[in-house]
Amino acid sequence: MALNLESKKAIVAEVSTIAASALSAVAAEYRGITVGDMTELRAKARNEGVYLKVAKNSLVKRAVEGTEFECMQDELKGPLVMAFSQEDPGAAARLISNFSKDNDKLIAKVIAIGGEVLPIEQLEALSKLPTRDQAIAMLMAVMKAPSEKLVRTINEVPAKLVRTVAAVRERKLADA
Repeated sequence: MALNLESKKAIVAEVSTIAASALSAVAAEYRGITVGDMTELRAKARNEGVYLKVAKNSLVKRAVEGTEFECMQDELKGPLVMAFSQEDPGAAARLISNFSKDNDKLIAKVIAIGGEVLPIEQLEALSKLPTRDQAIAMLMAVMKAPSEKLVRTINEVPAKLVRTVAAVRERKLADA
């Protein structure tokens, strides 16, 4: 079904709004994927905070103009599904990477983050970026480690004294 001008403008406006606030984007070729698999991909995307859109490449090119994903325009060729990470930079890459392990017909074609197109080999590295909660947990562990070590060190002095006194006591009891 052909889109009229108003529908095209609505799609461009929607994708442009999402692209303006997105942290990263992945374009993947979906040729040969069944409707059921695509529905499953969309459900996973909603759960992981990833915006998925299948639209004509000419509309997506217009939508990403003026955003940090403008660098992707030359690479948008063929039937592509666009995945925009809304919450953490690795979400879209994680979604596409994990889904393509089970479905070999989904092939990542373009990755963009921070205004740069990354080589497709970087998909796995981007997908392994920690989520916001994981990054905060890692930071807290690093910040907590020195104070824990200080407490253990300070606690070791009286503990060593107690062990020494106990050893002396044991020896006196054994000698008596």
